[in-house]
Amino acid sequence: MGRFSPLVLVFLLFVASSSYEAKVVEVNVICKETQNPSFCSSLLNSRPCGIGADLVSLAQYTIDVVRSNVTNSITLIKSLIAQSANDSKASAHYKLCLEFFSSDACALGSVEDTEKRLKEGDYQGVNLGASAVWTSVDSCISGDAPSPSEPPYPDHSLLPKYASVIEQVVQIILSISILLLHN
Repeated sequence: MGRFSPLVLVFLLFVASSSYEAKVVEVNVICKETQNPSFCSSLLNSRPCGIGADLVSLAQYTIDVVRSNVTNSITLIKSLIAQSANDSKASAHYKLCLEFFSSDACALGSVEDTEKRLKEGDYQGVNLGASAVWTSVDSCISGDAPSPSEPPYPDHSLLPKYASVIEQVVQIILSISILLLHN
């Protein structure tokens, strides 16, 4: 019976290691589910050396990218608030956007929650957190009109471009989270 113990041990190690195997997919599989596959491909293929090609590593990388973009947007919004002191509509718009981007329940808080869920292996939570980031950003850009009949603030600053990049990165996180859920 002692002769079979090493074989049993090897078998158990193999089963255990295969259950923790990293889920790797081609970048084009991730990117074909996004609205801008070339942006997605460029972002994922430009990751720094040392970041793995497995889905969890790619998810963490894109979460880091979106955090940086949200933080840069907050800096821009603060600057726009200062510049719009004499324009009450612009000031109100940017102050509301600052809430959508920086409060715990909005974009930045949702990025943190998304990362926490990824570390917990809660890929549905990753999907929900990323969706919340998207919703917060969209609420700033297009959904903050005082009434449904009034159009959104006509923002000619760089903020809509920043928001577009964030939304594209969030699409990548959503695509990765779906792949993680189904692998």
